[in-house]
Amino acid sequence: MTVTYVIDGAEVTGLDRFWQVIGAAVNGPGGYFGNNLDALADCLSGGYGTPDDGDFTIEWRRHDLSRRALGHEETVRTLQRRLERAHSTGKAAVQARLDAARAGRGPTVFDELVQVIEETAPGVLRLG
Repeated sequence: MTVTYVIDGAEVTGLDRFWQVIGAAVNGPGGYFGNNLDALADCLSGGYGTPDDGDFTIEWRRHDLSRRALGHEETVRTLQRRLERAHSTGKAAVQARLDAARAGRGPTVFDELVQVIEETAPGVLRLG
């Protein structure tokens, strides 16, 4: 039986809030479901609330609200934090992405989240 996890896009006001919302959707209030893209991919693979057999759906309702909240402004904020922690060999790449985001170009945080979900668990995401 397919399990459906619901994310209300109106509740996603930034990336930090996204981690809380998806954690609660999958594992109940206060539930953990990652707090970075690698952890999200791990959690989507089963054993952290999702069924090991992959028989689940993530229904992201009002995703357009999340798309705006996780747009270029939030991407700039997120990339600034990444730049502070980046290894010296990766700083130039992060800076280039940051410059593009400041100009309103390139993938957003929303785009990255959707990509991780679709690549790790193909077919489970429904944007509504």
